[in-house]
Amino acid sequence: MARRVLEEYGAMFVAEGVRVPSVCVFESAEEVERFQREAGWRAEDLDGATVELQPAAMEALVGAREEARGLGLHITPRGGSEAGRRSFEDSLRLWRSRCDPALEHWCARGRLAIEEAERVRGLPLGEQVSAVLELERGGLFFSKDFSKSILRSVAAPGASQHLAMLAFDAAEFADARVRSLLARHGWFQTVLSDLPHFTYLGLDESDLPSRGLRRVESGGQAFWIPEIVNCEL
Repeated sequence: MARRVLEEYGAMFVAEGVRVPSVCVFESAEEVERFQREAGWRAEDLDGATVELQPAAMEALVGAREEARGLGLHITPRGGSEAGRRSFEDSLRLWRSRCDPALEHWCARGRLAIEEAERVRGLPLGEQVSAVLELERGGLFFSKDFSKSILRSVAAPGASQHLAMLAFDAAEFADARVRSLLARHGWFQTVLSDLPHFTYLGLDESDLPSRGLRRVESGGQAFWIPEIVNCEL
């Protein structure tokens, strides 16, 4: 599970000028609250939504928004306040919004025994994530449309970059000019299939390959993904 989390969400661990978690997955609300309290955050009203990010990340975002305005562009939060900092409970709610319907879906189609679904539903979170990923290896996918991995739809509880306050969901993600502008301010797309999601790395794009990230083109957009090879976790 740790390897999958690193592959999907690990780009933030190369970020500079901010605090990054010391673990791949926070195990409790208390761990998240302690990390967020120690890292600190800055709140800004962005188009009517109060968004919270680590101070350096917010400073870069505000700078990008100011530059965008000068060019007649907009960078606005997608999803209101949840575009920035989230709580452990937020990540758990989003996980369950995918996990529970998928268990019901595969039971209804006779691909999963009701007893097995109940067993998975009752597992401790870490074991549940591992069980879901194992079911996906057998072709039972848990994304919203049941066509791909749940980790391409939502983060495992405790793994979201939003918990580290280094992620921002931009409504204008489809505009190449906005993506380029955010990149100039250290914000990059790093999570495949989560198009609105940008991660603050605080680096120039030219520096990313030397930090262990590789550029992946998907749907006409560029994502910077951790290069994990021959790594035992």
